[in-house]
Amino acid sequence: MSARLRIFLFFALGYFVSYLFRGVNIGFAPYLTSEMGLSAADLGMLTSLYFLGFSIAQIPAGIMLDTWGPRRVNAALLVVAAAGTVVFGLADSLGGLMLGRLLIGLGVAVCLGATFQALAQTFSLTRLPLLNGLVMAIGGMGGVAVGAPLTAVLETFDWRTVSCALALLALGVAALIAFGTQPAPGQAPAPHAHRPTMAEQMRGTWQLLRDLSYWRVVSLSVVTSGAFYAVQSLWAKPFLLDVSLVGPTRAARLVSVLGLAMVAGNILLGALVRRVERWGMSLYVFSGLNMAVFILVQVAIMAGAPVPLALLWTGFGVFGSSNILVYALLAERFPRPMLGRVTTTTNLLVFITIFLCQIGIGWIVDLWPAQDGHYPAQAHLAAWGVVLALQVAGAVWYFWPSRTAGQAAGRA
Repeated sequence: MSARLRIFLFFALGYFVSYLFRGVNIGFAPYLTSEMGLSAADLGMLTSLYFLGFSIAQIPAGIMLDTWGPRRVNAALLVVAAAGTVVFGLADSLGGLMLGRLLIGLGVAVCLGATFQALAQTFSLTRLPLLNGLVMAIGGMGGVAVGAPLTAVLETFDWRTVSCALALLALGVAALIAFGTQPAPGQAPAPHAHRPTMAEQMRGTWQLLRDLSYWRVVSLSVVTSGAFYAVQSLWAKPFLLDVSLVGPTRAARLVSVLGLAMVAGNILLGALVRRVERWGMSLYVFSGLNMAVFILVQVAIMAGAPVPLALLWTGFGVFGSSNILVYALLAERFPRPMLGRVTTTTNLLVFITIFLCQIGIGWIVDLWPAQDGHYPAQAHLAAWGVVLALQVAGAVWYFWPSRTAGQAAGRA
């Protein structure tokens, strides 16, 4: 196996593990609720701690990536994720579960950023949209796995055993990245003439956060990512059960359909980027249009449109995956020595938004009384409506004509 192929596969496998951890509480939720007596707010808080831990780590992780490189940092932090999984699996209280979940989020914090950085250092920029899409597709298989496959596994093994098995998986992937992704001679990125100090890198991050054109590029992606991953990693199944009134088995299958659709969307959209650019449409516009369609799909789901549920949730997965295109935009606009910080700063914004969306949905849903573990449809619709309003506001800012937006689109 060539060095380039190992870099792609092993880092992508790390992102698969990250995605698996992200959504595993979809399958664990009924057992956690019955065993620990968790409410919707408790479950939302517990699941969202993954995203909080992920967010907390982003700025220092970006600096570490730019200082020590994606291989060392990703492998080391996956060991932290494995430890967090063990803590989660052995916990006998909500506090223990929360600590484990937080450690998991910290441990997988660079799986995506490290992968994008490693690919940008190894492959040409013209190949990044497709490669990034393939990485997201491989990672998205974790979203498929937490649907029907995880439900089937939990019929044989309890959630604690599954947690410990996931710890072993994380350790195995850490070893593959640590020892299997050294670039071949002549393929390693050229060392910087001057390695920036920690203070210099912090100043670079601050300058990025003060760049209005950066905010215009990432704005819509951040809010649609928050909506997509908050729903996909926890709230899709309760919505299907309580609003669409489908049975548990069909709900699990639709969660897997959503995951597969996201996989397909990442591959399809990544492959289409350069073609639509040849047609005269910029990546900025193409990305924005796909995210706008994603908003319309959510409206259709909430309105109960007379369309088969499998088709609606396929659209949710395909167009929800379009938020990944922002990373290709950023790779074109910023120098490679900054890509670690650019990616992780974007991840910080994305995962803070996911955290707020996921916990916010739980708080709003919990305003209505539950009956036998289920909430009324209006509780879910009210919560999702708030998230939808944020996305509409983001779309207005993204597409609103301005000199800054035009410059950003032109550079993209």
